[in-house]
Amino acid sequence: MSYTAEKVEEITKEDWLDRLQNLHITRADMNRIIMNYLVTEGFKEAAEKFKMESGIQPGVDLDTLDERIKIRDAIQHGKIQDALSLVNNLHPELLDCDKTLYFHLQQQHLIELIRNKDIEGALEFAQNNLAERGQENPDILNELERTLALLAFEEPENSPFGELLHTSQRQKVASELNAAILEMEDRESTPKLANLLKLLLWSQSQLDKKKVKYPKMVDLAKGQIES
Repeated sequence: MSYTAEKVEEITKEDWLDRLQNLHITRADMNRIIMNYLVTEGFKEAAEKFKMESGIQPGVDLDTLDERIKIRDAIQHGKIQDALSLVNNLHPELLDCDKTLYFHLQQQHLIELIRNKDIEGALEFAQNNLAERGQENPDILNELERTLALLAFEEPENSPFGELLHTSQRQKVASELNAAILEMEDRESTPKLANLLKLLLWSQSQLDKKKVKYPKMVDLAKGQIES
């Protein structure tokens, strides 16, 4: 009985880059992807400037971004109650329909109370607004426990749960809410650029499963390919 070793396909970095160079992507296509990202994420001022520079039309009235911008700015400044009020005025049914999103907004308000060293306020808010939710859902309970664990540290930003106090946490909640608003309005909720990056990661995972040797992109933000 004979066994034949499975041949592993290998693509060199030079060959990979040559193939990329032969792909023809027009400037107009790139500009449309950029404009789509700016509009979807609610960067009105940047979209207006990019429209003037590139000649690409945004496809929507940019003034319709104003409410989403106000909501995003409120969250990024830690004013969660203001954001909740704006959301309820814009789409009163949204948070009733999306309990997970509502919890994340309440959790962010709790984080802001902890950031401001309002320990009594944090404990009272958690008890009155989040404790029951935690009893109903193990995942929510875990998130609630991680958040309240910040209170055990004199410098919570340097604790094992310090990432909750990073500005990226506010951005994460703001993006989740922004996507939910767009879905409520039957509009595209995820930028095409994000979908392309997801496709890239999926394609790389498929190549990895097939044990293909290829120059893997290891840093999406910088477009860095492993040597």
